Amino acid sequence: MSGLQHFWDQGDLITRGVAVLLLIMSVSAWVVILWKTWLLRRVRQDIARAVPAFWSAATLEDGRAQLEAFDREAALRPLLAAAMAAPRASTLESRGHVASQLTRRLRDALHGVLAQLQFGQVLLASIGSTAPFIGLFGTVWGIYHALVAISAAGAITIEKVSGPVGEALVMTAAGLAVAIPAVLAYNVFGKFVGACEAELEGFAHDLREMLAGGAEES
Repeated sequence: MSGLQHFWDQGDLITRGVAVLLLIMSVSAWVVILWKTWLLRRVRQDIARAVPAFWSAATLEDGRAQLEAFDREAALRPLLAAAMAAPRASTLESRGHVASQLTRRLRDALHGVLAQLQFGQVLLASIGSTAPFIGLFGTVWGIYHALVAISAAGAITIEKVSGPVGEALVMTAAGLAVAIPAVLAYNVFGKFVGACEAELEGFAHDLREMLAGGAEES
């Protein structure tokens, strides 16, 4: 703690600003990581339980009740609501085939659900790609600031150089410490979202086939 305090006291406005920025980025990344870990875990559990429960129901109303019970994060319910929604009268949508109407509504609902699941991915990608360079900038500025101060003192020795330069290099390590968890989480979450997307697309396809087939028969 004393080393950090010394680094903070020796730094100028820019060095402190870089340190605060890296701290904010780290806190933001870990908030998103913890929240998305909890969210995607619940969504995967919901899909695994809700889809079989829906298809084992006797009627659509019973299937809706099953989704209400198991779909806690509303990943499947918007698809069912979109599939069962009636098109507005006297619109171009109402003039299309039933299958085309279902496809359009299910596609829009699926995009909305995926946007919810992907929320925070851009932040993680941005932090992972920029944090190392922000830390490197802090290092370069810290070294420059330290060398200027040493030069003003008159005498330059290894003892006077190694301390300030070593403290400045901490900024590079801090940038990497912020970026690495964000990049790893982005890749892992991308895999999880992709698996959920495949399950949601399968459910939407089966739902479309059932409702479009029933409409054609009637």
